Amino acid sequence: MSFFGCELRNWIDKIIVTKSLDEKIARIRANPTGSKDFILADAKDADMAFGLTAPGPVRAHEQCGWCESVGRYKTLESYRQQIRSVIEQGLVDVMLLSASNVEQLVIKEQRLASSSITPAARANDTSDIWVVRGGKYPAHPSRPFRTATIDHIKYGHLTNDHQRPVLGADLGLYSITFTNNIDWDYRSLEDFHEFRIEAEKKGFRYFLEVFNPNVHPEMPPKKVAGFLNDHIVRTLAGVTERGRPLFLKLPYHGPEALSELVCHDPSLIVGVMGGGAGTTMDAFQLIYDVQQHGGRAALFGRKINLSEHPLSFLQMLHRIVNDDLKPAEAVKAYHAELEKLKIKPDRTLQRDLQQSQNSMRYG
Repeated sequence: MSFFGCELRNWIDKIIVTKSLDEKIARIRANPTGSKDFILADAKDADMAFGLTAPGPVRAHEQCGWCESVGRYKTLESYRQQIRSVIEQGLVDVMLLSASNVEQLVIKEQRLASSSITPAARANDTSDIWVVRGGKYPAHPSRPFRTATIDHIKYGHLTNDHQRPVLGADLGLYSITFTNNIDWDYRSLEDFHEFRIEAEKKGFRYFLEVFNPNVHPEMPPKKVAGFLNDHIVRTLAGVTERGRPLFLKLPYHGPEALSELVCHDPSLIVGVMGGGAGTTMDAFQLIYDVQQHGGRAALFGRKINLSEHPLSFLQMLHRIVNDDLKPAEAVKAYHAELEKLKIKPDRTLQRDLQQSQNSMRYG
């Protein structure tokens, strides 16, 4: 090898960092009931659901010219800057993005080249997450659909060579919404089957998101948790280890439903989705309860993005899963941090310490 080749190899070795996701999954699988590891993900893929409104409204302390004045929505660049800040903070294990933001931030800017954070992309965008202004799509039974391709997520363009080093992301989020409608659930499972085969051929990993039915499933609400758990186990029973998801992302239906799934098959790493914005206590209590009852992952999107200060919010989530703070203590610490930063909270401390009812589906 030439001198230049040696220098290049040394430089590459210096910037390659072991991903915390891979380390945590290895430890959890080696000791499913004893491991204390918890996977924390920031879901910044909302542009594939909400479109222009995904970054959220501009706050008073965020005004930046006429494009970002109070009453308008933050720009795409502002959204990307928040992602860059979370990457620099380094507290999450997974950064979930749209394929276009993987291209910009991971491929072009190489923001995660020397980070312990694993980039991931939303691999499909079913019709129940088409939450656009004036749209009525979430009111219809979920239809499967994929905008992104595995090729573009991994490399930014179509290719037949999936053996070369990944430029973008080799991990994706695949989503299914079971509706209890045989025609649409059958179609969803057919598409999931096709995706798994393509992913295995192209060396692409995924984690599986299963939503609550987005239309009335013709069953009492108390039966929905069992409906989802049975569907997950039934669906994955026909999938061998090579084609299984790294972990699951589900709505939280309480400790009994979560522990039922965790105890049934300890090889499944079960995580939860954050749901709507709600109060700060909603988020902090949720992640605490999930960890206490066997959950090993949480993906928060709107709860982080719509918080007054996302970096401080993430810091508190991190401290909770590391057993440094209890939920109420974290809410108080978060408000103290907002006061230091001179950011007006959306709710009083007393109100923010309360839990509210909030939805576990996009629409």
